Amino acid sequence: MPETIETIEELRECYPPVMERARLKTLRRLDQHCRAFIERSPFLCLGTSGAEGNDVTPRGDAPGFVHILDDVTLAIPDWRGNNRLDSLANIVENPNVGMVFLIPGVDETLRVNGTAVITTDPAMVQRWNNGGKHPCSALLVTVREAYMHCGKALIRSKLWKEDYKIERSELASYGQMLKDQIEIADSAEEIQASVLEAYRDRLY
Repeated sequence: MPETIETIEELRECYPPVMERARLKTLRRLDQHCRAFIERSPFLCLGTSGAEGNDVTPRGDAPGFVHILDDVTLAIPDWRGNNRLDSLANIVENPNVGMVFLIPGVDETLRVNGTAVITTDPAMVQRWNNGGKHPCSALLVTVREAYMHCGKALIRSKLWKEDYKIERSELASYGQMLKDQIEIADSAEEIQASVLEAYRDRLY
């Protein structure tokens, strides 16, 4: 057995056969359980890939922030961020996306794969309103695959338990991290103050 896997056949030899229920669980549209999960999820990770590489970005808001338009279409707001636009730029080049939806306290997750387009249609972006503010754009995702993922990873990580929670002070402040990582004239304290201001006043 080679130490580096280079073929699908070599990969398969390292693992038992796929369980029948795991093979069969992939859906081509959102059923009632997928809908219920998405409606209660305040957080997802969005995976994209483009010519410059790959990206996974967190997206979050109040439960229900991802709108289910029909059995195969999701709408996701792009609220203001750092304007790097890594994920959106990737989608312009390559529409394939993957998402993992999480619900605090629930060990199982929902995986959704499909294709996305970016829309600035006023009727679409105005679906989200926070104090009169709307996202700059929204993603319309056409679902290709949707399936539940068992809770082993979250159980192993104890993600929702107290076990691995740390005091924030164990890590440097975000401002200090940026100061150490990039060449910038601002002090760590100035960066941190700006970040906290953005958290407070420019979350939407």
